[in-house]
Amino acid sequence: MTKKINLFANLKSDFASGLVVFLVALPLCLGIALASGAPLFSGIISGVIGGIVVGYLSQSHLSVSGPAAGLTAIVLTAITDLGSFNSFLLAVLIAGIIQLILGFIKAGTISNYFPNNVIEGMLAGIGVIIILKQIPHAFGYDPDFEGDEAFFQIDGQNSFSELFQVVNHVQLGSIIIAVLSLTILILWNKVAFLKKIKLVPPALIAVIVSILLNEFFIQSGSNLAVLKEHLVSLPVPTSLQEFKNIIVTPDFSAVTNTKVWIVAITIAVVASIETLLCIEASDRMDALKRYTNTNVELKAQGIGNILSSLLGGLPMTSVVVRTTANNSAGAKSKMSTIIHGVLLLVSVLAIPTILNKIPLATLAAVLLMVGYKLANPATVKHFWEKGKYQFIPFIATFAAVVFTDLLKGVALGMIISVIFVLKGNMKRAYNFRKDEYHDGDVIHIDLAQEVSFLNKAAIKETIASIPSNSKVVINASDTVYIAHDVLDLIKEFKKIRSKEENIKVKLVGFKEAYDLENSGEDEKHVFVAPKKV
Repeated sequence: MTKKINLFANLKSDFASGLVVFLVALPLCLGIALASGAPLFSGIISGVIGGIVVGYLSQSHLSVSGPAAGLTAIVLTAITDLGSFNSFLLAVLIAGIIQLILGFIKAGTISNYFPNNVIEGMLAGIGVIIILKQIPHAFGYDPDFEGDEAFFQIDGQNSFSELFQVVNHVQLGSIIIAVLSLTILILWNKVAFLKKIKLVPPALIAVIVSILLNEFFIQSGSNLAVLKEHLVSLPVPTSLQEFKNIIVTPDFSAVTNTKVWIVAITIAVVASIETLLCIEASDRMDALKRYTNTNVELKAQGIGNILSSLLGGLPMTSVVVRTTANNSAGAKSKMSTIIHGVLLLVSVLAIPTILNKIPLATLAAVLLMVGYKLANPATVKHFWEKGKYQFIPFIATFAAVVFTDLLKGVALGMIISVIFVLKGNMKRAYNFRKDEYHDGDVIHIDLAQEVSFLNKAAIKETIASIPSNSKVVINASDTVYIAHDVLDLIKEFKKIRSKEENIKVKLVGFKEAYDLENSGEDEKHVFVAPKKV
């Protein structure tokens, strides 16, 4: 039975963290919608639903859902291929239904197989990406959309080449605002009396100060003024009809279009994998080490995507950047996520003009702090000290996430981890040694507790290398499970090859269920008990 959570138990800290996530999420929702070729408000709708609905239904205490950068290429291509945004919304609706089904069939349990070193490598990689992507915004150079996580950008640059372009597009006012904002964010956690102020987050102070400073620049006619193209750019509806036009509904007549179903399946799979990765990451971040039911999360995401599509919103996932910002800001429960969704809804309807005065440079400062916390050098040192089997998958995931994207990076890390697991299994499945025994050499093969089909190749190679006229003891005394493939190998070796090559085989400790007859009691004294594997 799930323990009931009091959402209002930590309202002070959750409100402050929800406010920070709102400030981070606002430009990300707009930037991802812009990059996806969708209406700008579709990103806000997705953020609101992700915050309020998914936030409430989810059992995660820290994760924040909304439009995801990892889906931008899929969305952009899909809208073009399907010919209309309305047809695309139908695909999102179907994707949500598929996610619901995945939740009910308990597909979320696959997240238990994501190794920690791969998850940590993903987080560190995203931290570096955030830093690389936000440096240009801090300098007042904004051709790449907010929220981009891909190495190759839509403006023709990449994460590194963009930094060299900054030199020719420096905006001094943006630099002053970014440095001032960073100073506020850093000092707030250093000065004793400021640290005690929990209700007002430093990110909000930085935003207010940056707005006031820029307004001073504008009113004084200074060339330091940050212009409109470097500020948050939220559409401002001027009439009731414009508000109504924000809500776009799916085109249900496109249900027979095969392309719609292909897009739906693609979105469901990619969004589910990204969500599960983020949930694993958020559980790793959680100081209280609470665990999320990932099957419930898939259902929550499915309902969120269904509602988002019905209101004209983009598909959503649980998102690492917003989740990390939430954790860093001191969130204690999912109330923080819900508050961020409520703030998104209220502010875009009530104060869009004020929001459009926020310089992107000050939001870049907030995200730079988030990136630094993710890409902490201490994490690299930690995995280096754990040895190559932990470090190599970690560093490979890290590098691949930075130079490709999140899914490709995690896929590479998983492949390397599986290779290491297979290699480890082959080594640990049995102990192979030679002892001096009475009238000749005795080869001992001591099987471990579990011998799976993964060990078949190594055991086959070992048996094949046993020379003629040898004496072999195969011991299964400590074994709980042996795969049929391996049992067949042992049977064939004992019944056929051993007779042809004059190899004396003694079997010890095999269960009756294995259908292999142990050697006689009079022969068991020849077995010298091995060191357990």
